Amino acid sequence: MGLLRLLARTDVTGGRDDRELAAAARAGDEAAFGELVRRHQAGVRRCAARILSDVEEARDIAQLAFIRAWENLAKYDPAWSFSTWLYRIATNLAIDMLRSRDSRDRTHVAHLRLVGDSVNASAPRDLAEDEVKRIFAELARDLSPTQRAAFVLREVEGLDTSEVAAVLGCSEATVRNHVFQARVVLKKQLVARYPEYLPRGGGR
Repeated sequence: MGLLRLLARTDVTGGRDDRELAAAARAGDEAAFGELVRRHQAGVRRCAARILSDVEEARDIAQLAFIRAWENLAKYDPAWSFSTWLYRIATNLAIDMLRSRDSRDRTHVAHLRLVGDSVNASAPRDLAEDEVKRIFAELARDLSPTQRAAFVLREVEGLDTSEVAAVLGCSEATVRNHVFQARVVLKKQLVARYPEYLPRGGGR
């Protein structure tokens, strides 16, 4: 199956929702799957890029995720949204890629403000985007791949805890723990490396 060929096809989906399109695709309707690709490719690519901090790798992961989805449509359970199932495929691929890296220097990128109340409200607001990314990469070095994924899905993508649990294949309590531990690590690193972004008297 060529994803570019699917994307080039005229949309003949008739306004069907994701579950209906998935059912049609499972029956062999390539145009239906092409519409699912169109609907979700930007989100999947964006999420992978935030986990991996690499746009090119994210594109590869997104394409592979759709290929895996096409090949495994028979396993899709419509009790879950199609996007949740798709994010699970893409996130697992991204985690595997993170784990295969030789060093921890290349980490996922997210906005510094996501560290939450650890960030000084009076910190410069015109901080260059590249600098924000660099700072977060420094802060996140000690996060495990799963912590990064949970943090990105919950705090950046805004998925509900139940959705993140479905994506990661774990309990909601585990998701909350991953996010909590990620915040602890981020705040600790913020205190150690960038105290200028802490509120007065913060970091204790």
